[in-house]
Amino acid sequence: MTNTPGARFVATGIGVSDLERSADFYTRVLGMTVQQTFKLDHMAEIMVGYEGKGASLVLMHWTDGSARNYRDNPIKIVLYVPDAAGAVEAIRAEGLEIVREPATSPGMGGALIAFGKDPDGYLVELIERAAP
Repeated sequence: MTNTPGARFVATGIGVSDLERSADFYTRVLGMTVQQTFKLDHMAEIMVGYEGKGASLVLMHWTDGSARNYRDNPIKIVLYVPDAAGAVEAIRAEGLEIVREPATSPGMGGALIAFGKDPDGYLVELIERAAP
């Protein structure tokens, strides 16, 4: 499938321990909007993202009683944000971990890069593009 006309990347899903708390984090704290919700036999999902921009993030919580590991999985969620320092402060205000304070990254064209964690310990990379 090297040439797939019409194909596109739409979303990535992550398992979350508390669906409502995670949806609140990504919408209220990081400014995404709820795009869709799904109630399946074995799980509930909330799809969040930025209006008309890029792929979506699907927050998934299994409801079938199966054992799931929702904590500190080796996942990185990368977001372009208009204000990396403001996003860091919003994450900090939630009592969540800041892994790296905003700092300029020459390797990223002078963009401001920061890292925080979401309620389940997923790494969230915040990128504020450098001014032209």
